[in-house]
Amino acid sequence: MSTSQAIQVKKSISAIPKQTATPLLRLQGVHCGYREAGEWREILRGVDLEVSIGEQLALVGLSGSGKSTLLHLLGGLDVPSAGHVTFDGQDLAGLGEPARSLWRRRHVGFIYQFFNLIPTLSVLENVMLPLELNGMDEKLGRGKALDLLDEVGLSDRAGAYPDKLSGGEQQRVAMVRALIHQPALVLADEPTGNLDFATGEKVLDLLDRLVRAQGHTLILVTHSPEVARRADRVIRLLDGQLVAA
Repeated sequence: MSTSQAIQVKKSISAIPKQTATPLLRLQGVHCGYREAGEWREILRGVDLEVSIGEQLALVGLSGSGKSTLLHLLGGLDVPSAGHVTFDGQDLAGLGEPARSLWRRRHVGFIYQFFNLIPTLSVLENVMLPLELNGMDEKLGRGKALDLLDEVGLSDRAGAYPDKLSGGEQQRVAMVRALIHQPALVLADEPTGNLDFATGEKVLDLLDRLVRAQGHTLILVTHSPEVARRADRVIRLLDGQLVAA
């Protein structure tokens, strides 16, 4: 190899992003709480956390321990009273609410316990909504949505409305809607909490397969040890701080 070729190869290698160099998510000294009856109630107390690209993380803790609060901070739905939450090096609190809303639309997928499907929209329309909000052409979005619905066994339910679906079907639709725009970050709040065990296992199998196939980072809140064991890493919220589970 000539000297000029070696220099060119070196430049090409250095141009490849080192995704492991900077965590996708980083929390530094995060505090969060609210004022109640004139007194400050602190929920999170100096939380530090790093989450890598493509990692699956389970967050466990007692009811009221602050799991949902932490999830809201990670998704930019709230900002800390102190400390920093950064996504790919960007401090979310510094974006301001309009910019955070746009950031969520592009980079985050949410999956909730109670599905949160829009009852007046069909399955296909619910799934296509994130693509429409991001400006994708309707024809392209429709094809993409149908393909993903087919992948989870629901292409034949595309024209149905949420009230005609079983709980497992609704959660699969909610899952597809959360993943359709290929977000870097997927946040799931008790995604199987409203399902029976067998149905929940099937939904989790699908979620695991789709998330890993697309290289998403998944943070999943759960009370279930069985669900938590599926993750790459488990952490627990205790007295407002994170500890190894």
